[in-house]
Amino acid sequence: MKAEPAKIRLLAVDDHPLVREGIAALVAAQPDIVLVAEAADGRAALDMFRTHRPDVTLMDMQMPGLSGIDAIIAIRGDFPDARIIVLTTYEGDDLARRALRAGAQAYILKSSVRKDLLETIRAVHRGQKRVQPEVATNMASHLDDEALSTREIAVLELVAAGNSNRQIGTRLGIAEETVKGHVKSILAKLRANDRTHAVTIGLKRGLIVL
Repeated sequence: MKAEPAKIRLLAVDDHPLVREGIAALVAAQPDIVLVAEAADGRAALDMFRTHRPDVTLMDMQMPGLSGIDAIIAIRGDFPDARIIVLTTYEGDDLARRALRAGAQAYILKSSVRKDLLETIRAVHRGQKRVQPEVATNMASHLDDEALSTREIAVLELVAAGNSNRQIGTRLGIAEETVKGHVKSILAKLRANDRTHAVTIGLKRGLIVL
């Protein structure tokens, strides 16, 4: 009697129970995929991965505690062959670039789960990489842009939180004039008209997340 091929063992990581339930329902109908574990945050994802050693992991980006990107880095640090798919609502080029650089093999949007998720799981299990067209287009359109420095991103996050230059300087321990210089550089690099426009661009591209 011919043995059945082994199923793709899946770990789903997302802090929203409804998302995990949706994934479980989608996978339950598939003869070649089985959901072996779930996790609601990055630290639990590490524990579940070590316990179950899944073939493919679905990873959300924004979670309490350890972020999706930090979880990817940690998992790949211990298990270099881990195959991870980022499943997120964010199509920003910078977030996608950081996720892929951290070691993710695929980046897909939650809005495309029913259309693309199952085939993406199978493709990544075969060793392929996948990035959705709209995300790839965003990445290509900013390929030659000058990147914000770590300090500039910190400043932009504080601008997004409604802080004045003086407040930002106090928070970061730098002079107000230095903050003004960082803001000027941020506006130039993002080709933004003003602070509000810069925040909008930063959120859209995934440079910052509220």
